[in-house]
Amino acid sequence: MKLLTFLVDHFRWAPFSQTLEDASTDYEADEVGEAVVVFLHLEKNDMVEDNYNKVFRKTLKHIKWLANKKGFSDVVLHSFTHLGGDSAEPNEAEAWMEAMAERLESTGYHVKITPFGWFSSWDISVQGDSLAKVWKEF
Repeated sequence: MKLLTFLVDHFRWAPFSQTLEDASTDYEADEVGEAVVVFLHLEKNDMVEDNYNKVFRKTLKHIKWLANKKGFSDVVLHSFTHLGGDSAEPNEAEAWMEAMAERLESTGYHVKITPFGWFSSWDISVQGDSLAKVWKEF
C-alpha cells in the first residue's frame, strides 16, 4: 500500500477518460471543501489474507489521525496507481476502497470516492504546512 495524503482547502474532480472497460459510467464532477484527500495505490500483496487486515487497519488509522489533526470530517479516496508497485486487481482495489469508505462513514466521516477506472482532472488547493502532504507506505 502506498498513500499520498493531502489536507486540502478545496478539491474538485471531473471524469476525463475511461481507463477500465467495465468501469461505471455513472460519474459526474464533484468537489469538497476542507478534507483529507487520499491518493492510494493498492498492491497485490495487500490483498493477501495475512496482509489485508493489517494494511486496512493502518490505512484507516492514518486517515483518521490526519483528519483529526485539523478537525476534518470529509475524506476523498482516489485510486492512484501511478504511485508504482505491483497493482492489485481492479475489482479488488475498488472493493477495498468501498469497504474503507463504509468503515470511515460508520465512525462519522463523510466519504467520497473519485471515479474508479477513470482518469480525472483535478483542481486542488493543498494547505501549506508540512502535515498537509504526507507519504506513507505499508
